[in-house]
Amino acid sequence: MPDGRDPLKPRRHYRAWRRVTLRWADNDVYGHVNNAVYWQWFDTAVNEWLIAHGLLDVARGGVVGFVVETGCRYARPLSYPGAVEIGIAVVRLGRSSVTYRLGVFAEGAEEASAEALWTQVCVERETGRPVPVPDAWRERLSAVDEMR
Repeated sequence: MPDGRDPLKPRRHYRAWRRVTLRWADNDVYGHVNNAVYWQWFDTAVNEWLIAHGLLDVARGGVVGFVVETGCRYARPLSYPGAVEIGIAVVRLGRSSVTYRLGVFAEGAEEASAEALWTQVCVERETGRPVPVPDAWRERLSAVDEMR
């Protein structure tokens, strides 16, 4: 833990997972994964999960999720080679938005290397305007609610 704030959530806290293989290009000049790469992982993990559960059709779906707020805390470095596991938990399900907690774990590790809050707003593809979170999304997202 890098400071006096609450510790990052452990592996058992998360309900869904996505695995990401590290690439040589993910490392920066300091020999660890650059912080900007984590944002790519978060975006990929959430959208892969939505697609895998039939909630998001990135090519033709009427509702898509736009990221409107993010934040990340880093606790320990990661570096190539290897893989990470991104834990997914829903911390808030609003009228038109979903806030996820995303934990980054070295493969098999119990303690998180990083933790993010990631908020998406559901928008109508045609208008770009916010719409209520679809019922199908609500049902699936409740399965990964961190309060369950």
